[in-house]
Amino acid sequence: MTVDHPSDTVAITPSGPLDAVIRPPGSKSITNRALVCAALAAGRSKLTGCLDSEDTRVMLAALRQLGIAIDVDALRQTVTVEGCDGKIPKTDADLFVANSGTTVRFLTAMLALGQGTFRLDGTPRMRERPIDDLLESLAQLGVDAKSEAASGCPPVIVRAAGLRGGRATIRGDISSQFLSGLLMAAPYAERPVELTVEGPLVSQPYVRMTLNVMKAFGVDVDATDLARLVVPRGARYHGREYAVEPDASAASYFWAAAAIVGGQVTVTGLSRDSLQGDVAFVDLLARMGCQVIDAGEAITVRGGGPLHGVEVDMNAISDTVQTLAAVALFADGPTTITGVAHIRHKETDRIAALATELRKLGAEVHERADGLRIVPRPLRGAVIDTYDDHRMAMSLALVGLRVPGVVIRDPACTAKTYPNYFADLARLTRLPGS
Repeated sequence: MTVDHPSDTVAITPSGPLDAVIRPPGSKSITNRALVCAALAAGRSKLTGCLDSEDTRVMLAALRQLGIAIDVDALRQTVTVEGCDGKIPKTDADLFVANSGTTVRFLTAMLALGQGTFRLDGTPRMRERPIDDLLESLAQLGVDAKSEAASGCPPVIVRAAGLRGGRATIRGDISSQFLSGLLMAAPYAERPVELTVEGPLVSQPYVRMTLNVMKAFGVDVDATDLARLVVPRGARYHGREYAVEPDASAASYFWAAAAIVGGQVTVTGLSRDSLQGDVAFVDLLARMGCQVIDAGEAITVRGGGPLHGVEVDMNAISDTVQTLAAVALFADGPTTITGVAHIRHKETDRIAALATELRKLGAEVHERADGLRIVPRPLRGAVIDTYDDHRMAMSLALVGLRVPGVVIRDPACTAKTYPNYFADLARLTRLPGS
């Protein structure tokens, strides 16, 4: 594996069968949820195993700008947070959130607890990502929060005077992060908060993750079916030690590598009891013909046999759509992915981008409103555009482990969630480091 320039391209070299063990970096989703709960908690929290990436750095920077005392030990992957007990210290701030959806959505809700005027802005792509549903729900709870350009997207202005509470509805079909943001702020409302989800709720495992992190910090939510959720008045977070799991979305790339080139890859630190729904990605690989071995605190995927196309609704684990698409290129029949219309609103329109890049590699792809149908055809090398989307880069690099001539543009975009991805991939495939 060779890199022409860190911000230019990386050429992937085909690999033989794997025999590798890896522990991916900490979960971005859990890290940013734990940071919010720790920031709002009474007392000190020590978070271990935290992810160090662009998305978590912008969250940390924003919390510090709001007056939260935070100490980061990057070597030990530990973050110590002095909680504010629900009282945001600063009364004004202009926060830059880059293209981090969790940061902008979680902090928009959290800032409602403050007193003052706050602005959140990000990259040009962030200014295209919807947030209006969250703003409408906050308005029902007594919060003055608006899209600055009246576009329904950031920049967002929050004129905060505390969170009144009460009842609100929230659409569930665009992003579960809207609901998660409301839930994490709700314990500090003046009244109980009752949230009703309108329509289907996408990415439900991420809402359950939020509820689990909240519970770990001391707040129980009445949420039996995720359609109606009640946060009691007077619930509070308490500082604690909290261990962040390895990132299951990142693990999907290494499991998929075993499926594509054969051999086996063991991911340590993850089990079937993970807070992250994306561990279920291994079940899709099993359906396609891989062997999955669950050893409690490690999961191994063994490949090498023929792969079969599948039909699957990936709504619950949509961050692994691109990973499955890479594997689908090597199957002996079509793969149909449905239920993921919402990924058009991610770092890029992931359905359209995938269709374009898979066709470059030789596949026949039928784009649908809520997914794709991928029909394997003879594959060829190609220069892959990544659309400033970390998951496009990480997933489609896997194709080059078997197909000569695959080149990934802008590999540095993986810094969003996994800065060392290409170095780790090179190490696992026993190729020269990048």
